[in-house]
Amino acid sequence: MGWLEYNKKITKTLKGPKPVRKESKPLEVAPPRQDDGRETRLYEVKRRVHHCLLERLDLSQLEELDEKLRAKEIRQAISMLLEEEKEPLNMRERARLAREMEFEILGLGPLEPLLLDPTISDILVNRYNQVYVERQGRLELTDVRFQDNDHLLKIINKIVSNVGRRIDEFVPMVDARLPDGSRVNAIISPLTLDGCMLCIRRFSVQRPSLEDLIDKGSLTAEIGETLKAIAVGKLNVLISGGTGAGKTTLLNILSGYIPATERIITIEDAAELQLQQEHVCRLETRAANIEGKGEVTQRELVKNCLRMRPDRVIVGEVRGAEVIDMLTAMNTGHEGSMTTVHANAARDALLRLETMISLSGITIQEKAMRQMISSSLNVVIQLVRHSDGVRRMVALAEITGMESGVISMQDIFVFERQGIDEQGQVLGRFVATGVRPRFVERCRLFGAPLPDGIFVPPPRPLGRN
Repeated sequence: MGWLEYNKKITKTLKGPKPVRKESKPLEVAPPRQDDGRETRLYEVKRRVHHCLLERLDLSQLEELDEKLRAKEIRQAISMLLEEEKEPLNMRERARLAREMEFEILGLGPLEPLLLDPTISDILVNRYNQVYVERQGRLELTDVRFQDNDHLLKIINKIVSNVGRRIDEFVPMVDARLPDGSRVNAIISPLTLDGCMLCIRRFSVQRPSLEDLIDKGSLTAEIGETLKAIAVGKLNVLISGGTGAGKTTLLNILSGYIPATERIITIEDAAELQLQQEHVCRLETRAANIEGKGEVTQRELVKNCLRMRPDRVIVGEVRGAEVIDMLTAMNTGHEGSMTTVHANAARDALLRLETMISLSGITIQEKAMRQMISSSLNVVIQLVRHSDGVRRMVALAEITGMESGVISMQDIFVFERQGIDEQGQVLGRFVATGVRPRFVERCRLFGAPLPDGIFVPPPRPLGRN
């Protein structure tokens, strides 16, 4: 290989005179986790090998190699450089150092072991020496850390540059995604007081199914049957909940019941949806370039997608003026469309929509605004992540129209919370309210009948009114 005089010439090149090239700052590596002599020596070995590797590599030719071949060659180079080290290393230490250096060069440094752990759903870097992860809804402090704030900033730049975005003092906040689809948010100084912050929402390779949610206690089989019928019956759905409540997960699951004969267009800020249908068109917003030009907003994409002959429009999350165009699409022949919103209750979700419309700059009377919402949406699903880490559907409500200038809703299913047990698990049960929803007939017409029995409320426990 020309970039490292590799293969047959590698031994000679590594041991011979160093090629003349521009000085390059060595890649940072995580410092020793404990202040003992052995860890300090291993840390110094790692820094020396990194420095030597960068001096021997021809980065211009390295970039032209296939990804797998590049990784293979770098592993071999690291292995040979470790063999030349004067510091005695056992097999376990050699393997550990090789792995950590490979992560630095080919991946995201100290974050790589976390990204390889399928049990982690969120990675939260509060500062270079404090990293939390979320497992099964609960936060845990890890021993992962970066060398310093500059090291963390280099990893952030590596992430955002791969998707054509930038982060600096003029653009100190950025949304991006990793190659596997994981969502990334980063914010740096001067907006942060303790250095760079990084949040990674992991992308689930195996998409959860409705049965998985039932097994985890997020909802019941009866609610699951109702959700299937809602998707098949082409009802317009608004999924509401807080951060990490499972809105996108449920949106993915509901979309799985859309017939394969329909054309679906998705619109997102950062691509997260995992639709399995064949006929899907995916759109994503674009941030402004370094000159502040070229931005494409969700509203522009929603407007444009209406000219693309969609059967259903799915917006990952409404958060601004695009809500007007989304509601218009729902009310003008694009039935079965879906979106999500951040809100703490089903009624609050509708108030959020009203606020977005009011702040969009379009003058519209309150009554007309509420009529638009009530005529466009059919169902609001409220999700909550409880203190035990379980994400639950706490309300499934149907919008029935307007009454005295107020949008009228009726709960179909709710979660009755009853307390917390000694292990910290939330106690409660899912119950039907006894209201037969108006959309039952529509679902039957679309081939998804719902038995009346699932809407019958269970008997109240003795001693309760």
